[in-house]
Amino acid sequence: MAGGDPILYSLYVYAPNHGAPIFFAVAFAISAVFHIWQCFQYKAFRLVGLQSTCAVLFVAGFACREYSSYHYIYEKDANNVLIPFILGQVFIYACPPLLELSNYHVLGRVFFYVPHCAPLPASSVLRVFGGLMAIVEALNGVGASLSANPSASPGTQTLGSHLIMAVLVIQLIVITIFVGLTSTFHVKCVKASVPSKNVYTLLATLYMSMTLIFIRCIYRLVEHTGDTKVDITDIEALKQLNPLLRYEVYFYIFEATLMLLNSALWNVWNAGRLLPANPHIYLAQDGIEAMVEAPPDSRPFWQKAVNMFTFGLLYGKKSPVVRLEELTEYSRVGGNGQAGAHMLK
Repeated sequence: MAGGDPILYSLYVYAPNHGAPIFFAVAFAISAVFHIWQCFQYKAFRLVGLQSTCAVLFVAGFACREYSSYHYIYEKDANNVLIPFILGQVFIYACPPLLELSNYHVLGRVFFYVPHCAPLPASSVLRVFGGLMAIVEALNGVGASLSANPSASPGTQTLGSHLIMAVLVIQLIVITIFVGLTSTFHVKCVKASVPSKNVYTLLATLYMSMTLIFIRCIYRLVEHTGDTKVDITDIEALKQLNPLLRYEVYFYIFEATLMLLNSALWNVWNAGRLLPANPHIYLAQDGIEAMVEAPPDSRPFWQKAVNMFTFGLLYGKKSPVVRLEELTEYSRVGGNGQAGAHMLK
């Protein structure tokens, strides 16, 4: 309700709005269509495919929320009410860490594109941050499902809330490290007079994206502090809950709107459009693009699958390495975007 008055047996604590989920489901669907088209257009599924995935998950999450806005009064064993509610929560909670992972992937690709300014090897970015996001996603999924289940014991709900808080703290720490790395790289690019405007555009987009995700994490962290134990059978206990849990408007401002802006941000400044389609092209110190020959991917299928599901942490593909002392010995990229087969090790 607008006044934040709780409602007995409401899974949301309040009476959810009917129109807002429709708006955000449609908005994210439009963004998803553009993301998918851009992935095809720029051959950038590996680079920014997670943006498409998250937009689709948001559509599913808000579709579940729309259904739940009419079926939110929970009675014992009412699975037709409980399951869509939990699915909506899990889908929406799962996306921000994946959007972070997409940003780490873009940063790693930028590091490879301008290797002489990178503060660490490009392959390390996705491996380190991808591993952290694998942990975050695992804790996030468990925490969201436990805290959203009203039939769970108070101890189980508290555990779910603590898991979500741990996830948010990890995200905030990782975002801070990410911004530090990006800033260091940015300063080096300026000092080296890197001529590519697209690099600076991508860095600015990364700053904006991580700021939106950072604000969302702060909101979720504050939401899970104080009195967060939801007892839908006790009206007085519901009145004592954190206001962020009792007022739906905060969710739509700090979760739905911020994440929609993030999705639209990457629609406008899509990394696939701003970077070469060939991931082995890099920018040499003299400002001319060159290309290294990638070693063949000899990994068996199961290793590729494990690599994907661990977000790049395990069984990563061997990447070509560009050494600074060899940056003058490369094959130039011709007008057709092709280069000679000179392997830099």
